[in-house]
Amino acid sequence: MRAYAADESIFAQGEPADAVYFLIQGKVKLAVASHDGKEAIVATLGRGEFFGEGCLAGQPSRMSTATAVGDCSLTRIDTPMMTQVLHDEPALAAVFIAHLLSRIIRYEADLVDQIFNSSEKRLARVLLLLSHFRPDSQTETVVDGVNQEHLAQMVGTTRSRINLFMNKFRKLGLIDYNAEAGLTVRRGLLDVVRRD
Repeated sequence: MRAYAADESIFAQGEPADAVYFLIQGKVKLAVASHDGKEAIVATLGRGEFFGEGCLAGQPSRMSTATAVGDCSLTRIDTPMMTQVLHDEPALAAVFIAHLLSRIIRYEADLVDQIFNSSEKRLARVLLLLSHFRPDSQTETVVDGVNQEHLAQMVGTTRSRINLFMNKFRKLGLIDYNAEAGLTVRRGLLDVVRRD
């Protein structure tokens, strides 16, 4: 098990892809950067999630940078070891395959969201995802360490647009911000995602 502090790099885009990681505690963000320095957050991962799995498919180098969001702990499993464990442990292989399928579905939904939905609707969806909102939820707290700049990168818009939508959501009672409790998402935010 390895421990990482807030904003500490786990691996960087372009480094050799030689291991899979399993997040035991905390949050990790995956971000990609273009050659001209533009950065986009492609995922924020939580406890119980794998990442860096591209090495199992022969990916020679990292496609993204993984950074700790707050303190976190994780396990690093070298590619040959992960391949062997998946071969020897069918139960773990089933969990890993379910994880991969879930990730693919999420990325497909993200792509459709980017193509067809407004920035406001994309922000509402991101907030629901970051809070791990469930069908039976009334309120949920968004993960710590996510600020408006991160949200802008995830949604694909500017920080000023995020600020505008966040203020609108707050005035409508769809979110609440408290310095102690953090950002809370309310059930009504689902209506923003559902409306045409």
